[in-house]
Amino acid sequence: MVVSIVTSTVWRWLKSERIKPWRFHTWMHCIDDNFVEKATPALRLYAQAKFLLSAGFWVVCVDEKTSIQARKGLHPNKAVGVEHTDLFAARYVREGATHLFAALSVAEGLIYGCCSSTKTFVDFQTFLISVLIPETVRRGVRHIYLILDNGSTHAPKQLQAWLNQKQKEEGWSFTVEVFWLPKYASWLDQIEIWFSILQRKLLTPNDFPDRNTLKQRITDFISRHNDSAQPIKWSYTVAQIMEKFATN
Repeated sequence: MVVSIVTSTVWRWLKSERIKPWRFHTWMHCIDDNFVEKATPALRLYAQAKFLLSAGFWVVCVDEKTSIQARKGLHPNKAVGVEHTDLFAARYVREGATHLFAALSVAEGLIYGCCSSTKTFVDFQTFLISVLIPETVRRGVRHIYLILDNGSTHAPKQLQAWLNQKQKEEGWSFTVEVFWLPKYASWLDQIEIWFSILQRKLLTPNDFPDRNTLKQRITDFISRHNDSAQPIKWSYTVAQIMEKFATN
């Protein structure tokens, strides 16, 4: 310990030891005792999604992107010009928020979604009944593999029973099977990758005059995406997860 020290000396010591305390990576502990057992079925479905779809079994990832804000700038934006980027107003007023419920067809990369003003289990049920189920009927598939995280909106303790009951009441010609991802492992849900694309290409910077415009832009973005959709290049396999946890 010293009373004082020259900054350049500290810098020289850190450099010589190749230590960079200003850099960091986030890391999350695995807290689900059955992590491998829960993650493995989803990874196997990802790997077989194209083959399964050709046989009438549809692998679908479902989740929601919540609290998407519509922020209206207080000053006009300045368009891109020679040697300078777009300039967006730093000050804004909030014009409301929406929640996007969306489903990803793993085999094709197609997105199905709708916006809602709230994010309850009822809203999630409405999305399944009004968007996903009609598409299932149109496709004529025999079985849906529904991959979900454990968010409260999905009502993990109720969803499968509710789907079974609806299948009996409505006489669906297909069945629905839910696969729950491990706790705090939404990164295993492929639709999260598409949400990041949505955030980067549409929602950043955030400049929407009102909530209705925001909803329409999201709908239009989904349509444009589906015109040239490709399956996500997923590289995390069962073999990798087995090897990782075998060494931990």
